[in-house]
Amino acid sequence: MAILKFRIYLEEDDAVYRDIAIKHTQTFVHLHYTILKAYDFDSKHAATFFRSNDNWQRGREITFEKYDKTYAVPPLFMEETPIGNEIKNTNQKFIYVYDFEKNWTFLVELINISKEENPKLDYPVITRKEGNGPQQYGIKNLLGDKFLDIEEKYDLTETIAGYGEEGEDDDNDIEENYDENSDDEL
Repeated sequence: MAILKFRIYLEEDDAVYRDIAIKHTQTFVHLHYTILKAYDFDSKHAATFFRSNDNWQRGREITFEKYDKTYAVPPLFMEETPIGNEIKNTNQKFIYVYDFEKNWTFLVELINISKEENPKLDYPVITRKEGNGPQQYGIKNLLGDKFLDIEEKYDLTETIAGYGEEGEDDDNDIEENYDENSDDEL
């Protein structure tokens, strides 16, 4: 059984990537969920693959479900399409788009084909992670639940006792003391 190894790049930064090994008989839905797991994304949003060429142009679509849009050619469905059926050459490329509002775009490139599978591995498997992936929902998720614990422990939502708000200086007291001292000197 052939094992296909794909490198999945973040479109904006090719230094951030994940390598995934998958059996050629497994479907695109397996690859879809493994990419989400590799980048710590949830699976709440729409997704699709496009067959691609060396110039990263979008070709035939392999979609999670039929979406409300017009298709040039009827799409293939991830759940029904084995990955091996869509490998047309040894450096096959796909484009993976997740969450059509945020438009997370990943470049998927076949980097290795092996005839031997490792019996110790449960395919598909993430074999390498390089670089820090993006945060799906922004910076607050950077620390996840740890941030909430820190915020609660140190009560970061309230001002610290003993410190006032900006602009609450005791300027009046200083002016009164200055006026009293200036009269004495005259």
